[in-house]
Amino acid sequence: MPGSDIKKVEVEDDEYETYFTRQRVVIPDDDKPGFSFRKLWAFSGPGLLMSIAYLDPGNIESDLQSGTIAGYKLLWVLLSATVLGLVAQTLATRLGVTTGLHLAEMCHRQYKKFPRLLVWIMVEIAVIGSDMQEVIGTGIAIYLLSNKVIPLWAGCIITIIDTFTFLFLDKYGLRKLELFFAFLISVMGITFGYEYIVAAPSQGSVVQGMFFPWCKDCNSDALLQAVGIVGAVIMPHNLYLHSALVKSREVDRKKPEKIKEANFYYLIESSIALLISFVINVFVVSVFAYGLHHKTNTEMLDSCEINGIDAFDVFPNNTEYVNADLYKGGIFLGCTFGSAALYIWAVGILAAGQSSTMTGTYAGQFAMEGFLNLKWARWKRVLFTRTIAIIPTFFTAFFSTIEDLTDMNDILNAVMSLQLPFAVIPTIAFTSNPKIMGKFTNGIVLKIVAFLLSAAVISINIYFVYSTVEEMDLNAGALSGVLIVAVLYVMLVIYLIIHLTASININTIGQKPFIKKYFLVDSDHNLELKI
Repeated sequence: MPGSDIKKVEVEDDEYETYFTRQRVVIPDDDKPGFSFRKLWAFSGPGLLMSIAYLDPGNIESDLQSGTIAGYKLLWVLLSATVLGLVAQTLATRLGVTTGLHLAEMCHRQYKKFPRLLVWIMVEIAVIGSDMQEVIGTGIAIYLLSNKVIPLWAGCIITIIDTFTFLFLDKYGLRKLELFFAFLISVMGITFGYEYIVAAPSQGSVVQGMFFPWCKDCNSDALLQAVGIVGAVIMPHNLYLHSALVKSREVDRKKPEKIKEANFYYLIESSIALLISFVINVFVVSVFAYGLHHKTNTEMLDSCEINGIDAFDVFPNNTEYVNADLYKGGIFLGCTFGSAALYIWAVGILAAGQSSTMTGTYAGQFAMEGFLNLKWARWKRVLFTRTIAIIPTFFTAFFSTIEDLTDMNDILNAVMSLQLPFAVIPTIAFTSNPKIMGKFTNGIVLKIVAFLLSAAVISINIYFVYSTVEEMDLNAGALSGVLIVAVLYVMLVIYLIIHLTASININTIGQKPFIKKYFLVDSDHNLELKI
């Protein structure tokens, strides 16, 4: 996305810079009324990086499992989750544009110290869980591309190392970094689009699944998969990331019309980015709905044998339905459509994993500097946020088989789903607080939609986690530990909900002595907008 003017910004110490600190994209002055493509181009970029979270290996695996288990019947859930995601991302951008503070920075100013630290820990857990999926997904892609020569643990190390390299691409310019992400998304679109064209699923079935909100004859597995789609699509750390990315544009927040303009173009840009991600996700769901839905392991072995592929170590010789994952998905494509389809699939997964590990690391950096108000050198922040994910990821890949990683992916989806309230509730609270947002406070319609979103997220969490724990068949001791953690978790969520209620009704409930003492922070002096 070159071609936009970049404004150099003086900073006190270059070593503390984030990727937009020393340079911001200048928005062209255009006094002509109406829509401006030049301005849209200038604002385009943050939405691309944000949309990567909707295309990470965890999402891709959720897509293929959705198609395998329920066919086309859950495409409407994917569409609904993407729309909900757009609402949440829009609130995050409004916060960053209007206040000049990203979500983690606002949490530092609005929450008491102890609950703030707990929320930060929850966000870091989400980053670690997502990062594990992304790194392992990339390792699987390298494993497939190398024809099983490079083991999973080695692929994970390669991913971790090259992520450090790619993260410093912004040294060559902010727009070049955004162009690189646009390239990776294009690779995903081309590779997964190729699989869609080769498979040629029924277009009528795709459209019906997308706009017919029902799942006829679906079992409990399909219902759990539907819940998992929402948890996989709306990523908690992505709200922290997006609220920070929008600060890379030079917006004069002293002028309300400029804030309104920025919010308008960011909404368009986010909509386009999520539309692209949705289409790519539809490609994946449809391919596996066409090829693996109600397909038995024996049938897959027969297909592989016809194409000269030895897959006895992948598909057991029985009549059970295929339990799909990223690796089996690649083998299925190779057995069904030829080796080219397998390697093209692996290239798409590689692009998805590599791009999402980079944005995940950015999210971790923003969370750390915001929640803790740390002024660490950039390389220290990068090293720390990568290290906390490297150790569990490496040992998981080293001591696990491909089959084990599928079960772990379900657990990680449940873990990240648990963290959603710690991103969604603060975002709604801050954007609904007139002391923070002024005239850009959420209107009544947006508040209702946001409340419904929050209620849906919490309800989905309860069901998804309950189902996951039930399937794990824990012993009494482990179950007791889960219950203790669950009680503490609910207490923290209740705290955030009370804070949310006080933020929306800041002049009534927010004035109660008990609420002011234990839930609100007297931070008017901290709300001076950062220009």
